[in-house]
Amino acid sequence: MGALHEGHLSLIHQARKHCSMVVVSIFVNPLQFGPAEDLSRYPRTVKIDQHRCRESGVNLLFWPSSEEFYPKDFQTSVKVNRLSQRWEGEARPTHFEGVTTVVTKLLCLVRPNRSYFGQKDYQQLLVIKQMVQDLNIDTKIVRCPTIRESDGLALSSRNRFLSESQRRKAVSLSAALKQGVQAIKQGARNVRIIQSSMQKILRKISGVKIEYLAVCDAKTLEPLTSVKGEVVLLGAIQIGKIRLIDNLLVKRPS
Repeated sequence: MGALHEGHLSLIHQARKHCSMVVVSIFVNPLQFGPAEDLSRYPRTVKIDQHRCRESGVNLLFWPSSEEFYPKDFQTSVKVNRLSQRWEGEARPTHFEGVTTVVTKLLCLVRPNRSYFGQKDYQQLLVIKQMVQDLNIDTKIVRCPTIRESDGLALSSRNRFLSESQRRKAVSLSAALKQGVQAIKQGARNVRIIQSSMQKILRKISGVKIEYLAVCDAKTLEPLTSVKGEVVLLGAIQIGKIRLIDNLLVKRPS
């Protein structure tokens, strides 16, 4: 959705390694925003984004207007049911339907052989993979690692809205998830114990509201009671009016 940072550029760099032509779509999708979310406030940095795409070797930049993409008689939506229900789907009820509708349109228009998505939005990644599988869309979804600041904060276009004090607090989310990973690697299997260890990190920080900290099956996103196989730790917090999400994958040691 624009306001490109190093996380976005890493997707372009991955695509350049494997593809003869790289297409980037930038579209601030109104269908992803709920009634209480400020679409007009989302950062838009048109000239900077164009420059970064050009410098990164992008062959084609697709930047439609809302009027072009959703004409007045637009009536169709795409919805993935089970994977969209929990976590971000519960916090933002219309969000994923907006995501899957816009991505379906983009994939049908561009028809890419490979499509690159960041792990930063892990639930979104799984939802899109499910949608592509269910609708027989002929593209390979490629997961790319989350890009982080040196202190661990996951890059996000919304980070620019954080004040200096909020920025210092924001890193507590990745710290909490790392604590959960460490607990699992040290032998913890009970999810309540793992969640408690993560919560302790965030509850020490004033002004941080925990929306969820979850230990889930990495494929289904169903919450677990005991760690088995590969799991994903999901987290969402709110600092002031800024909402941040993050995740870490971890395998149970054999």
